[in-house]
Amino acid sequence: MTIAELKNKFAETHCTTDSIVAFAPGRVNLIGEHTDYNGGYVFPAALNFGTYAVANKRMDGCFVFSSLNIPGQRLETSDPKNCFFNGDESWANYPLGVLNEFIKKGFGDKITGFELMLFGDVPRGSGLSSSASVEMVTAVIINHLFGLNMPMVEMVKMAQSAENNFVGVNCGIMDQFASGMGKANHAIKLRCSDLDYNYAPIQINGMKIIIANTNAKRGLADSKYNERRAECEAALADIKTLRPQTRDLCELTPTEFEGLKPAIKNPIALKRARHAIYESHRVIEATEALAKNDITHFGQLMALSHESLRDLYDVTGDELDTLFEEAMKISGCVGSRMTGAGFGGCTVSIVMDEAIDDFIETVGKNYTERTGLTASFYTAVIGNGARIL
Repeated sequence: MTIAELKNKFAETHCTTDSIVAFAPGRVNLIGEHTDYNGGYVFPAALNFGTYAVANKRMDGCFVFSSLNIPGQRLETSDPKNCFFNGDESWANYPLGVLNEFIKKGFGDKITGFELMLFGDVPRGSGLSSSASVEMVTAVIINHLFGLNMPMVEMVKMAQSAENNFVGVNCGIMDQFASGMGKANHAIKLRCSDLDYNYAPIQINGMKIIIANTNAKRGLADSKYNERRAECEAALADIKTLRPQTRDLCELTPTEFEGLKPAIKNPIALKRARHAIYESHRVIEATEALAKNDITHFGQLMALSHESLRDLYDVTGDELDTLFEEAMKISGCVGSRMTGAGFGGCTVSIVMDEAIDDFIETVGKNYTERTGLTASFYTAVIGNGARIL
């Protein structure tokens, strides 16, 4: 949908032609899954699809939310601090949560009201961070409408806090950071413990990044995500009995972990910790391989990542495992893995240009035969982060 079309839709539904448009992308994580809330490394990139927001300022203290993706649902409130959306969909809690973060920062007197209409082209439930893109586009809109001059990194933190404390999903900061700080043709090597980051150019000449969506329902994703985080926190608490100064699991090297692992009492928590620590180290290895243009090793690390997420973290499931297995059978596939929280969602693969058509046809056909579902395939285009258009 073009900017002009979005503005026309806004004029129809919100009865005003005075509006601004912002965009925040979804993201794909190339490697480093379930490490962000453990203080580890991740390697995401912003995509060229995400969430658009059209908005205008009000002066009467009223806030109006609507979404073109969910026609007929509209929220109006003059008390955002005490408003949760309890309709069939909870989509409005994401922008409401961000608005509340600005109010908590002391901007309540400056934010005099607004009308906000959302439109997203991130496939819902895909694991490509549609929720983070909603949060970030809302933050950019509020910041711009009211001249608040909040730095992007601060808005990233606020968006994560909104999801943790308002929506109730204990996510790490990777999704919001990638959506807010993305850079075209680059991935971000981010250390989540302190937000130290650098951009790495994605130069895979003769290859493309292919995203495959399982189109499987992810109904338990949020609760299972919170469960995994609690299991990691239990492992960390046990490690602290031997090494009290440990702040995050992923500050440990694999060697240090092997020496401390006897402290972890629960075998499930032990598996979760092993994945997080070794996965964070894989990000370091993978970015070093990319810098040397060793895409073969990068692809091998992607496969190891998926196997760890399957065997140690238990977040893949039949659909993601099937896509991974079928992808790795294609001779032109350099590497593949699940991306996102798991329990459905997407895989990301690096595929040689000459093999892409065969990859999509063969993987898609075999996936349908094995699962009864139809996968969707996208060629990833790495774009810029959240911004006013």
